[in-house]
Amino acid sequence: MSSQWRKRLTRLLPLLLWCGGVEMVETTQIEAARKGVVTEQMRQVAQKEGLDEDVVRHLVAEGRMVILYNPNHSDGGAVAVGHPARTKVNANIGTSEDRADVDLELAKLRAAIAAGTDTVMDLSTGGDLDKIRRQIIAESSVPVGSVPIYQTVKETVGAGGEVWEFDADALFADIEKHAGDGISFVTVHCGVTRASLERLHKQGRIMGIVSRGGAFLARYIEETGRENPLYEQFDRLLDIAKKYDLTLSLGDGLRPGCLSDATDRAQIEELITLGELRKKALEAGVQVMIEGPGHIPLNQVEENMRLQKELTDGAPFYVLGPVVIDIAKKYDLTLSLGDGLRPGCLSDATDRAQIEELITLGELRKKALEAGVQVM
Repeated sequence: MSSQWRKRLTRLLPLLLWCGGVEMVETTQIEAARKGVVTEQMRQVAQKEGLDEDVVRHLVAEGRMVILYNPNHSDGGAVAVGHPARTKVNANIGTSEDRADVDLELAKLRAAIAAGTDTVMDLSTGGDLDKIRRQIIAESSVPVGSVPIYQTVKETVGAGGEVWEFDADALFADIEKHAGDGISFVTVHCGVTRASLERLHKQGRIMGIVSRGGAFLARYIEETGRENPLYEQFDRLLDIAKKYDLTLSLGDGLRPGCLSDATDRAQIEELITLGELRKKALEAGVQVMIEGPGHIPLNQVEENMRLQKELTDGAPFYVLGPVVIDIAKKYDLTLSLGDGLRPGCLSDATDRAQIEELITLGELRKKALEAGVQVM
């Protein structure tokens, strides 16, 4: 598809979604909460969490709790993230260019749900991404998240372009398409900016950028000289999120990939930016959670949790790890080493491992919870 036609379709997408019966919201959870309204989703999570409905409403109004829910995926139910709700578990699944088997991904989905996962993320990069995502949403009984830039870059490369040659309009169109399909939360790496990259290059790093989405955007900035469109056009992103009450998971594109890079200037620069963007999102009535921090030495985990909460004013925290060792085998069980130190930590399940490993992780999680430790 030519870039000209893609831009035309981008402008038509909202109309096509409306004609196709896609549901958009009139009032977001935050807006309702600030008006003193307890929504059906607030009632659901209050009952699940054993919390008073008005407590949930108050926390949502302040942005210290998010409710993952998309009316276009009502079968996924509503899930609360943020203290004092219990720690949630997310399972990553998804195809790759080498293994684009949707039946395998659906089997992973069923195994993850059977093991007790609270949410799943479709991180597919191979095959028909629209078809795969829609099948996962259709079969999932829990909220589903995604990283839309994966699709944008895949289609750019498939059309003969480089990873950094994606069109900003196409990226926003993919975000809206995912929301219209029923995705409840999206990872968007808004904090990878020209300023944060300049700081990264000045200080240096052993592992550089290890986030896939973060690397795509960094390359875009370096090759074009332009600003990250997710940062520069953040208001446009908020408009889309507000239509569907889509929760923005502000991704940590500059998270440390090894212990030696932990808590460096680039990581903190990005975190400060994400905190500022969260404030802007809340003012617009959009729900936000913050991702981080990746590889962190054991003695820095508590400090990172404190920094995260202080710099983002208590935002719900989606923790990728923390991974407290660089030399362990590549099993996600390694991530649980840092989880018991802080109840607010949450690590993701495997997106590439065998189904049996998912089941094993579920069994280990249950034993840990029985022992009073919230881990994954």
